[in-house]
Amino acid sequence: MACSSKEKFKLPDRYGNTGNSVWNEFTQLAIEYKPVHLAQGFPDFPAPQHVTKTLMEVANEDALLHQYTRGYGHPRLVNALSELYSNLIGRKIDAFSEILITCGAYEALFNCIEGHTKPGDEYIVIEPFFDSYEPTVRAAGGKTVYLPLRPKPNTSDWKGPTTSADWVLDPDELASKFNSKTKAIIVNSPLNPIGKVFTIDELTTIAHLCKKWNALCISDEVYEWITYKPSKHVRMASLPGMWERTITIGTAGKTFGVTGWKVGWAYGPANLMENLRTVHQNCVSSCNTPLQEAVARCLELEMTRMDSAKCIFKQNAAIYEPKRDFLVEALTQIGMKPIIPEGGYFIVADWSALENSVDLSKEPDQYKDYRFAKYLTKNAGLLGIPTSAFYSEPNKPLASTLIRFCFVKEEETLQKAAKILQDWRAQK
Repeated sequence: MACSSKEKFKLPDRYGNTGNSVWNEFTQLAIEYKPVHLAQGFPDFPAPQHVTKTLMEVANEDALLHQYTRGYGHPRLVNALSELYSNLIGRKIDAFSEILITCGAYEALFNCIEGHTKPGDEYIVIEPFFDSYEPTVRAAGGKTVYLPLRPKPNTSDWKGPTTSADWVLDPDELASKFNSKTKAIIVNSPLNPIGKVFTIDELTTIAHLCKKWNALCISDEVYEWITYKPSKHVRMASLPGMWERTITIGTAGKTFGVTGWKVGWAYGPANLMENLRTVHQNCVSSCNTPLQEAVARCLELEMTRMDSAKCIFKQNAAIYEPKRDFLVEALTQIGMKPIIPEGGYFIVADWSALENSVDLSKEPDQYKDYRFAKYLTKNAGLLGIPTSAFYSEPNKPLASTLIRFCFVKEEETLQKAAKILQDWRAQK
């Protein structure tokens, strides 16, 4: 008997019970309730003028810059990236065999996992994690093995501010996750959502285990140029013995504040990159030529002023840190306990002190943080993201009282958010 149309055309099992993503769900809330939007990670202010001016110049120049370019990456861009990262990691990176340009960091990650996964391969995923990691591994036939960061034992008793540095891996638990089936560990530093910047000691511990078990490291470094003093970003590929087993992912979106450009990249040894290239050529094939040209020119400019305060690699943190501190103060004043991020775009805050003053009974969601985030949107007019969206099913309770806000916003936006929180709290 022929199967029904519903059965025949259902979503393949390899995608699991993906359902509606948190982004789609909360974007719809934003449309319906028009809150102050601190949910998604993008600036609501213009990109640096020289960045957008560069794109305008490219748009009015050589007609060939509006046609297909080299599929694995526009020559000018891969050459710029080769120069930049060769200096940063201390080895020559071949522009044409060790770098791939992708449609955002998202595609770089997809190509990396899809190109390296055989059925049953295990990927260690540090929690909280960017929510695409899990379904991408699963769809490729792999298995995710979860490793949650946890606050240091004395953190809950500490009355002062906590930082993302207080969230740590247990070395014994980390070691227990590696075995002969481990294909890779995904390390995101600075880490979305809590902003943790992994120290050289932490990365060295991970590196040791990768070498011991012959595992890859997928190093998601999209926030590499957004770290706050005294934290310092360390590139996994720069550590001894890690170049040959690390694929590093980066993006122009976060570096230049142009997330909509969707120009990302991956770099690593040629034998590993070949797998990504194969996936890429059978999916995206080639990326946007004028945007690649513009990013290349911007990188070339920044490399001429690496030691200057005008360099965007330094300006990002200088511009964003006061915004971070403003929102930390606003959240603290109403009784939340923010985790001060060492890097990135986001603040995760513990709202448990407010739990007795909110009525979450009208929200049917299974997870309490979802109920609170929706309550805050509908009753106060402020949109954040429930942090359990960044955890596996078994570990979602670890985030039951946490909510994430993006602070890389206009001063006016942040002031509106602070007033909303103050007015809402005054009514309680």
